[in-house]
Amino acid sequence: MARFGILTSGGDCPGLNAVIRGTVLQGTKVHGQEFVGFKDGFHGLVYGDVVDLDRTAVQGISSQGGTIIGTSRFGPYEPDGGPDNIKGVLARLGIDAVIAVGGDGTMAAANRLLTDGIPIVGVPKTIDNDLNATDYTFGFNTAVEVATEAVDRLRTTGNSHKRCMVLEVMGRHAGWIAMYSGVAAGAHAILIPEQPETLEQICEWVLSVQDRGRSPMVVVAEGFTFPHMDEAHSHKGLDGFNRPRLGGIGDILAPLIEEHTGIETRSTTLGYIQRGGVPSAWDRTLGTRFGQAVSDLVADGQWGQMVALRGTDIVRVPFAEAVGNPKTVPLDYYRGARAIFG
Repeated sequence: MARFGILTSGGDCPGLNAVIRGTVLQGTKVHGQEFVGFKDGFHGLVYGDVVDLDRTAVQGISSQGGTIIGTSRFGPYEPDGGPDNIKGVLARLGIDAVIAVGGDGTMAAANRLLTDGIPIVGVPKTIDNDLNATDYTFGFNTAVEVATEAVDRLRTTGNSHKRCMVLEVMGRHAGWIAMYSGVAAGAHAILIPEQPETLEQICEWVLSVQDRGRSPMVVVAEGFTFPHMDEAHSHKGLDGFNRPRLGGIGDILAPLIEEHTGIETRSTTLGYIQRGGVPSAWDRTLGTRFGQAVSDLVADGQWGQMVALRGTDIVRVPFAEAVGNPKTVPLDYYRGARAIFG
């Protein structure tokens, strides 16, 4: 009986448990497969730390946020890692191949492992929706719903005090969460990494809102920059992938708006609330479909492939298409929304 190991790597994401459940149920019922979960991402793969995943282990988990097998930003080429060690772990545990669930960094690591002889496949995961090989990733819908509700809530307190409210959402290189939540909630300005905007332009939008007797609402992605900035604001050091930990542009923007417009302005950073909690129905469904599809993928032995959503179909794409080609907000889309800012 074929035996496969599943790992979830990188940031946690609503819908991960639905993927795990879909994989295990499809595999055990349709293909006669067995599964284990590598605990805490690639760390479990490197050190052979696993937990059995059978039907009982995954019952009822689709509605849970996070991941029951844990995650981390530990890389497979960390000390004690590398292909020779990992091959030994797989042989010792009787595991035929690895199913890696993660974002661009995870898929890049999986692609490198593939070239080093590790049989591995992928499932795309990111709340940022910035993987070009798939139309949507699970977790994005939930994050947008959370951010939209946050805008709606901030609007009421802004209206009560006649303040300008700034909401900072996640989005390192791509402003999808900011765009979708901002458009859905009718924000008066949406600021994204793909398109720098001047402080003067932002203040012009804010003042035009006040002139109409409204309280301005600004949504800003964490990766947004002013034209004079060479890189996104970061003051929190590096993350586990040695990338700057972003966050804080909203706290910089709010006092600048207040200083230049005279409108009392407050900033809120949504942060990890976007990642946590109950996944939406959409994300549970997409996660389940991805899980079932990746079980079919390993049954066919098509290593180096990742499942993806194209239109309404689940397809298979090579890692090479999924890595190093981020999906950003098209400028035409942004310009369309920008036309009605203010």
